[in-house]
Amino acid sequence: MREQITMSPYYGTPDFSRLMQTGAPRPPLDPVSVADLLRNAFVYPPFSIYEGVRLVTFGFCPHDDMHTAPRFHFKFRNAGEVPEHPESDQDWVGVYHRMLCDAVRHTCTGMHSPWLMQSGGKDSTTLAIAIADARPDTTCITYLGGSEEDEIASATHVARTLGLRHETLVCDPARAYDRYLAVVDRMPLLTADFALLSYVDLGTEIAMHGGDGVIDGLGADSYFGTPMSRNQHILKRLSRDLPLPGRLSELPGIERSFRLCYLLSTLRMNPIERVFPGSRFSDDEVDELFGRDIAHSSRQRLELFKEEIESATSSWEWRDMSTSIAGSAGAFAKGLYASAALSLQVAYPFCDLDLREWIHHEVPRYQKVDPATRLNKLLIREHIATRFDDLPYVRGKGSFRFDVRGLARTRFDRVRELAERSRDFLPGAVGWLDRNRSRLDNKYHASRFYLLAIVLPWLEHAVAAGTRDDRESTRTLAHA
Repeated sequence: MREQITMSPYYGTPDFSRLMQTGAPRPPLDPVSVADLLRNAFVYPPFSIYEGVRLVTFGFCPHDDMHTAPRFHFKFRNAGEVPEHPESDQDWVGVYHRMLCDAVRHTCTGMHSPWLMQSGGKDSTTLAIAIADARPDTTCITYLGGSEEDEIASATHVARTLGLRHETLVCDPARAYDRYLAVVDRMPLLTADFALLSYVDLGTEIAMHGGDGVIDGLGADSYFGTPMSRNQHILKRLSRDLPLPGRLSELPGIERSFRLCYLLSTLRMNPIERVFPGSRFSDDEVDELFGRDIAHSSRQRLELFKEEIESATSSWEWRDMSTSIAGSAGAFAKGLYASAALSLQVAYPFCDLDLREWIHHEVPRYQKVDPATRLNKLLIREHIATRFDDLPYVRGKGSFRFDVRGLARTRFDRVRELAERSRDFLPGAVGWLDRNRSRLDNKYHASRFYLLAIVLPWLEHAVAAGTRDDRESTRTLAHA
């Protein structure tokens, strides 16, 4: 099978139909792509979890052949820094509101009962303001994924003030994982994004309550610009690409400390891969899981992006470029794959062509980033201020968190059973699980457990869905 799928919401709605045909055999799995998932929680584009299936994510051209000549070019160069215009009396907020309303209407065409993934942060709040005008039939839903941040109060206040219905869903990691297992065989492709289980959990809830579409607030960071914080600069400097063994994080005095484990993992990483979110397996740990050398083949896939990233003219452009790799293949992919499995439509208003091109090319710099305070998305903040005086969660950074420690506590035995059945592909998974079971109350180790929990059932279903020849091919690749 040799196929190319245009996947990015910036390019339109992807077509996964050929991968989701009932009874059709699945293509052989790509072992290096599985290594990608364990190392970085996503598959490096333009590759996919399957051999012969390539993806055109944002930064690649749909007219290029992803099999023979993929070329990466970041579309929003100098985001947040250009254009430079003198201050004017233009009603930037008014124009932005009208264009965002148009983007909501356009991307939600065909949805009869849309639901907004409302984190309570800037992007979902500005979307909710536009939705109240453009699609007031939308229901907002907020996910409480863990104890670190509680955005529900802010999100509820926003929805009620705007006259929108609001629901909440508290993370139950066991329920979320069981819901993932129920749809994993219907997912067209795979990512291990750390919000994938949250998305499946939310999507299942939406479908159960009669929703037929999801509105997602991803997409604005790339063209508004995201200045690097002090902590991000420090992490970049600490990313030394040192060949430190992964088992250092299992030593007494280190194994219980998330900070020490994270520091060691940072020292092992190169700066670009450290930008990608979450705690993941080191190269030598991935080789241990596979029982052979494979991590270097995954790392080699980064070379495709290096020339473009090294041409960055500022630290934040460097970070925007690096983040866009994980954003396309992880953050966007989780919604696209989960929604396809649940037969839900998904809309990304911030990816609308007219809106994004207007903001990138016409909105002046002083409406994007304040060079003194490093605050970004100033236009969005001003839009929110037209309706709300102060929102605590707009000051902070929100996300769909997931209780990875709770997942390890409640579903360890289930994941270990899957590892036993996947010994042909990941012979070292059972050993890693048994050795680290007592350490999974540390979020660092629990995050790696999460990656195995995502990958292992996919391996089982994907191999089972293939023909006999495909299964033999997969085993041969695994032991090559």
